[in-house]
Amino acid sequence: MRNQLVRMAREGTLDTFLDELSDPEIAYLLGSWEFAARIDQLPPACGQGGGPWSTWAVIGGRGAGKTRTGAEWVRGLALGLPGFAMAPTTRIALIGETLNDVRDVMIEGVSGLLSIHAPDEMPRWEPSRKKLTWPNGVIAQAFSAEDPNSLRGPQFEAAWCDELAKWRKAEETWDMLQFGLRLGSHPRQIITTTPRPTPLLKRLLQDPSTCITRAATTANAANLSDKFMQKVLTAYGGTRLGRQELQGEMIEDVVGALWTRQMLEDARAANPANLVKIVVAVDPPASSGKRADACGIVGAGIDAGGTIHVLADASLAQARPAQWAQAAAALYHKLEADLLVAEVNQGGEMVERVLREVDAGLPVKMVRATRGKYLRAAPVAQLYEQGRVRHCGPFPALEDELCSFCPDGLPNGKSPDRMDALVWAITALALAGNAAEPRVRQV
Repeated sequence: MRNQLVRMAREGTLDTFLDELSDPEIAYLLGSWEFAARIDQLPPACGQGGGPWSTWAVIGGRGAGKTRTGAEWVRGLALGLPGFAMAPTTRIALIGETLNDVRDVMIEGVSGLLSIHAPDEMPRWEPSRKKLTWPNGVIAQAFSAEDPNSLRGPQFEAAWCDELAKWRKAEETWDMLQFGLRLGSHPRQIITTTPRPTPLLKRLLQDPSTCITRAATTANAANLSDKFMQKVLTAYGGTRLGRQELQGEMIEDVVGALWTRQMLEDARAANPANLVKIVVAVDPPASSGKRADACGIVGAGIDAGGTIHVLADASLAQARPAQWAQAAAALYHKLEADLLVAEVNQGGEMVERVLREVDAGLPVKMVRATRGKYLRAAPVAQLYEQGRVRHCGPFPALEDELCSFCPDGLPNGKSPDRMDALVWAITALALAGNAAEPRVRQV
């Protein structure tokens, strides 16, 4: 239906088609899941490996429509609807974190199975037997991931696994389910979950027979409270928790990295009231053009108690010298900074000259790295561990670099320019006078 409507829209015949529909036909169209669903909510054609999929992983933020997607898929299977199944799927497993979750969310919830069926197709729910039965004889059974052994014995053609990333006994429950998915010509399962870096979910997302669709909370904003959206985006936008729970990103720590995600979450703070010194640090790229590194530009300040506050990340990608110099000067004035620190290992006198051309009155301190990036960054990471650094706002790109930087550099091989700028700023504020820490000296 959706493809037909899209084709008519392209051909200019959609208005004529809609004008000819009766009120009941329009009501049916508006109530059709195929018409109302987003593309990411409809069953995919194939898995990551190009062949038929065995697992459909619906990864999304809170309120992104995951439950509705799972419920509509089960409905489509039970009724044998085109695009879902060639014929009704006889036996289906419904598995949640607990039996209460299966009942309250997957079955009786606002987007659950009992809310999406027309009266003539409504399944009969028997809570005591933990069973749904459709008028055509299809049966769905409810199971808890807290009791993997309850899946021993029953057999299914399909399964809906909700919030798998929260299952306490995920591996055991998943294994028992796989033994039970043995009916029909092509047993399948759908996972609807907000992602967490659990071993099982990570393994499933890498499986070629898994098809993955993703959606952020904002994709379903039309069906959510405006106040809710404003509240959560203001409070959590850009944070680790927000990226996981709202954007549906899988956020995990890199083994050997100097910073961890939890370390940065613990560093969250409101904007400071009194800072005794503010610094803007610049890590200029060695060249310009499409293949050039980014220019790290970070502002930070220190209060009277010695706590450092990261205030801004104004870094630029593939910027020409005049562009990054203007951005650095603009941040200096915006923060009413006391000093601009610029590394000159790559640019030498050119760095100072470019900055002076943009603003001759800038108090620029040119610094040269005498130790490797990891050794320079380690004392700064230690300040985070000691609780002496605060992030006054979310800085997703900067924080990604911090939590990915290892002794061998970033996993993607790129230069950690944002991290370098942060290290220079914090070093200038808190470590420059300590001979045991990275040396920052006039050039």
